[in-house]
Amino acid sequence: MLEIERKFLVLDDSYKALSYNHSHIMQGYICSERGRTVRVRIRDNQGFITIKGPSDIGGLARYEFEQEIPLADAQELMKLCEPGIIDKTRWLVKSGDFTFEVDEFHGDNAGLVMAEVELQSETDQPVIPPFIGKEVTGDRRYYNSQLRSNPYSRW
Repeated sequence: MLEIERKFLVLDDSYKALSYNHSHIMQGYICSERGRTVRVRIRDNQGFITIKGPSDIGGLARYEFEQEIPLADAQELMKLCEPGIIDKTRWLVKSGDFTFEVDEFHGDNAGLVMAEVELQSETDQPVIPPFIGKEVTGDRRYYNSQLRSNPYSRW
């Protein structure tokens, strides 16, 4: 499956009042090499494993495979992850026909709030909510796999 998404910095916390749902996410990386990542995620009480391929030139699209796995398996796989676990709260905000996923980071990435919107095609033009700031699509510093090894608190 091809993942097409744009990433943005968030200006303020008005997304919380606009949100229709939120969840707690812990994720680690078994492999975070450039061009391929294998991620283990625990979202509330569910486990997932995700494999992502390299991004295209602009960082907008890449291959993604995600599969739900038993929570106990995800907890065990987290023990195999590289150092640096990502801890965040994800807020879901509808805007037109699109859903923005706003990630409020904790721990070593506290203070960073980023929004992503998944697109059906690279030409989609979502309605941008007022809390959205600078676009950072393709800026590797903002990839979760990079935040693991170079957290926001060190910038």
